[in-house]
Formats: sequence, C-alpha cells, structure tokens
Amino acid sequence: MPDNKTDLSSRQVDDIITLALAEDLGEGDVTSDALIAPEITGRASVIIKGNGVLAGTVVAERVFRKVDFSLKYVRHIEDGTPVRPGDVVATVSGSMLSILKGERVALNFMQRLSGVATITAQYVNAVKGCKGKIYDTRKTTPGMRILEKYAVKMGGGENHRLHLGDAVLIKDNHIATMRAAGLTIAEIIDKARQNNRKGITVEIEVTTPEEACEAAAAKADIIMLDNMSPAVMKDVVAKIPDGIRTEASGGITLETVRAAAETGVDIISVGALTHSHKSLDISIEYEA
Repeated sequence: MPDNKTDLSSRQVDDIITLALAEDLGEGDVTSDALIAPEITGRASVIIKGNGVLAGTVVAERVFRKVDFSLKYVRHIEDGTPVRPGDVVATVSGSMLSILKGERVALNFMQRLSGVATITAQYVNAVKGCKGKIYDTRKTTPGMRILEKYAVKMGGGENHRLHLGDAVLIKDNHIATMRAAGLTIAEIIDKARQNNRKGITVEIEVTTPEEACEAAAAKADIIMLDNMSPAVMKDVVAKIPDGIRTEASGGITLETVRAAAETGVDIISVGALTHSHKSLDISIEYEA
C-alpha cells in the first residue's frame, strides 16, 4: 500500500476545522454572548465517559486555539492511548466565552475519531498473532477522510488508499467495462500499468480462484479476494507466488475477521472502521 500522509499539521485539517466552526457558530453564539462577559475566565476538563482508544485530542486543541489563540490547552493523555471512564484527557483554560464557543466542535471531533480508533483496536486485537493487518477503506465521512484515517492509525490499523491517485485498484466495474471491450485480466493489468507512472502499485479485485490465478500470472502487486469464503481464500492464498500480496475484502465483521486472517492474507480491509463505528462518550466539565 502507498505510504499515505495523514499529517494533522496540514492545511486540509485547518480547512476542516474552519468549516466545522462556521457551521456551528452560524451568526454567533447568541446564548453565550448574551450571558457571559468577555472578561470571565475559567477552566474546563475533557473527561472520558466510556472505555475506548483516544483519538482527536490534538484536533480539539486546534479547534480551541482557532476560536481564541489565547486559550491554554494542556493534553494529559495522548492520542492512541486506551482510556476508561473518569480519565481526564485534557484541560482548557482562559475566556469562558471562547471555551463555550469551541466545546461542541471539539467534542464532535474527539468523540467520532475516538470511536474510529476504538473499533479499529477491536479488529486489530481480533487478528493478533496472524500475518494479516487491518486496513481501512475509502468509505469515510465526506470531508473527514484525513482525520478518520488518522484515527485508524491511532487504533493500530493501517491506511489503504487516501485518494484515487494513490494507487491503481481495478475493481469489478473496471473489469466489466474492459471485458466488454475484449480484454483479459492480464491485458487489463498491463494496460493499467502502462498508462500510469512508473512504480505505481497495481491491485485488482477478483471474485473467483480462476481470476486470482490470472492476476497472479500477470504479476499484479496485490490481489483482492472479494467476498470469498475462508476456505476458498485459504486455497487461493496457497497458490499465489511469493512477492504478490493478497487482500481479504467484503463484509468482514468482528465475528468473521479472525477466520479471514487465518487464511494467510496480508491485508484485511474493513469498511466498518469508518462507517459503522460508535462515537466514544466524552464530555467537558467546567470550573468557573
């Protein structure tokens, strides 16, 4: 897989935070502005209310600093750390008016990203001892991909393609279109490689052992075994030459991921990491 960049210092993350704050503040916080004088200061603690893996505290810090650069945000627990109820992950102090304006957006990011990290850690633990690694997919919240893929890394998972330009992934619809034009699996792989930059990873999705053997003969870099049973996958993996990686994909759940991993695949891609997670319960408590 390509070495995807989920660097949270990027301008893209600033844009996501700016959009989220604009969405939440609208014409301004009419409640806080009417009740809280700008000179009132205080401190707030970010407190965990459930068991999970923390992700997004660095994003929360940037939210508060964008609202008011004078706010002081102190992280007590770093992203990627297992947490439990009662843990204080951070404190933020300064203008109460500014803290109130940033709290909901900061919590939204932390709760959702911690949810992604938590479910990822569950999948990673489920395949412990197997060769296969847990990878995410592009089934992410629109506009949030870089953050959600960061959270996957915090949960111990790996990133698949960040975007369509990262690597070639020939899927069923590509194959159907090319087969209609008379091309074989080998010819499709060769065409994708010839029409791309040198050295790019070429992966192809297959649904039968016969297609997998064709893809292996054509020297695809990665062969995705889509919706195959563990028994069939294990048989296919045994026939793939060394140097070609295999990927299990298609409806993999916590209940089935161990069986997929035990087939010997290198990659296990799980869309649920970013589309079916449960947000971690986190709150902010104030000391005026």
